[in-house]
Order: sequence, then C-alpha cells, then structure tokens
Amino acid sequence: MRIHCLGGGLVGSFVTERLVRTGFDVHLFDILKRETNANFHHQDAISANHEEADIIVNMLPGSLGHKMTTKLKDSGKKIVDLSFSESTPDTLNGVKSSILWDVGIAPGLSNMLVSLAVREFGKLDEVTIKVGGNPIEPDGNWSYMAPFSPHDVIAEYTRPARIIVDEREVVVPAMSELHSINANGRGMEAFLTDGLRSLLKIPARNMGEYTVRWPGHIQKYQQTNLDAEDLVDQWKMDNTRKEFTWMEVHVKSGENSKTWVVEDEGKDGDTSMARTTGLVTASCVIAWLDRPDMLDWGVYAPEDLPSEVIELIIEVMRSEGVSIELQ
Repeated sequence: MRIHCLGGGLVGSFVTERLVRTGFDVHLFDILKRETNANFHHQDAISANHEEADIIVNMLPGSLGHKMTTKLKDSGKKIVDLSFSESTPDTLNGVKSSILWDVGIAPGLSNMLVSLAVREFGKLDEVTIKVGGNPIEPDGNWSYMAPFSPHDVIAEYTRPARIIVDEREVVVPAMSELHSINANGRGMEAFLTDGLRSLLKIPARNMGEYTVRWPGHIQKYQQTNLDAEDLVDQWKMDNTRKEFTWMEVHVKSGENSKTWVVEDEGKDGDTSMARTTGLVTASCVIAWLDRPDMLDWGVYAPEDLPSEVIELIIEVMRSEGVSIELQ
C-alpha cells in the first residue's frame, strides 16, 4: 500500500514516521527539506502527482489544505484531511472520492468520544470540550508555544465561534466566555473557539468547545499590536521547554454523565500535540487500509467512524503512554 503524506511540520512529521514504522510505502511531500525515513519529495504537494497513492494524508496548513482537498475531491482516492481549514470538506459538491476530515485530538478524538456518548444515551443535554497544548510552566510573557501552524492558532483566536444554545446554532465572538478552570491541578483559563465544526450536527441541547491557556495569555493577545508574522516568531516551539496537552470532554444526558480526561507530556522528542493529534490521524489511516470498505464515497467526520475503530484508536493512544481516563 502506498501512502502520500502532504506536509511535514511537527504533526505531519510524526504521522509520517509512524506510518513508515508500520511497513507501508510512505512518501512525504513538502516544499521545505525534511529529515525523514519516508521517500521524500522536495516539491509543492498541491502540484505533485498523487495518482499512485492508495491513500492521501493532507496535513497542509489551513487554506492550503482546503485547496489540496478541493483538488483531490474528484480523484477517486481515500483522503484523510487534517488541514483544519475554515472552509471544510463537507461544503464540497460533487465529491467522487472518500474524505475523512478533522481527525486530530480536537476536533477528532473529541468528536469520537461525544459520538460514543450519543450512541449510548441518545440526545445529549450538555457537551463541553476544553482543550489546549501549553508549556508546563508559565513564563510571565506569552506562556505559549504553537504546537502546530501558528497561523492556524491565530485563526482560532479570530474566527467567530459556533456553539449550540437551546438546540440552536449561535455564533459568538471568539474568545468569549473567558473563565478560570482547573486543568488537573493547574489553574488555567478557557475561552470559546470555533472547534465544534461537524459536531454542530449532533443531537445536543447545549454545546461548546473552549481553548485552554495559562492566565494572561489571551489578554496579552487581545492587547498586542504585533502582526501575524511577529506572533509566529514569538510563539515558535522551544524544544528545551517541557509542554503538555490536556483535554476534557464532558457529556450529560438526563441523569447520565461521562467525563473523559486526556493528557500527555510528549515522549521520545515528540511534542504532546504531535502525539495526541498524530496518533489519532495515523490510527485512522491504518484502520482504513486494514478495512478498505470502512467508508464509502463521500465526506465523513470523526463521529462517523465505527465504534470498534474509535475504541481501537483509544487503545493505541493508551498503549503509547497517552493518559485517557473516563470519570
């Protein structure tokens, strides 16, 4: 089986190497020179020829990723889209491929956990997702390092957030509902961002996703005069600093409730966000190649995956040292 991985950033590199270790014929496409054990193609992924691929993993940032998926929608290929673009694959018309999108940690694993709850309880009264990747210790400055494309982080802060209130979709400004939370003993802050995406279609009375940061970070962003490129420089990853990813998914249906807590602090030189995102992505790719008929033609969100595949992804993450606790 031949896999084309598009984009070799922090997450893209992790996914690529993970797939290489499974023994597949893996090809990485990137305009930047990357050190990789895959077959490397130093070229623009969008203009490259992907006819020989059995499955294509689109890990290009934002709008570039959407441009790539749009180009591939009539290719007849299996496509895993992790680009997290504002324009989403479910808006594409005339799709003649099979597209699975947003398979990271959130969106991604968060959707899958909510989907398991819907399958168990039916309609949900409350869904609250809180998630963030941050340095373990605040630093009195930004207290933040961007674990994926910094431009996509900025988009999170500026894109209006879609939430569900009394069973209706409501649009509120990003960074709304800023409040203090306890993230496994850490005093942090959470604010609304537009992370629900395909989850907006599930049956729930109230639902929102919150990004988690150290206190002071988002206030500093709201007051800054720095442009996007300056922020990209100031938020660059520092591999000498320890960091962690934490997510809480809480669901309630009548008298029933469940809370999943996911946490990771990185391992073997891989960041926690690369691991918690990339393990989901790679597991989806492997599951799809093992089960070629898992998805038919069309566009599919993480919550559309079979329960056994979702459980397999959780099992893989736990086996790799990611803490996933059901409370």
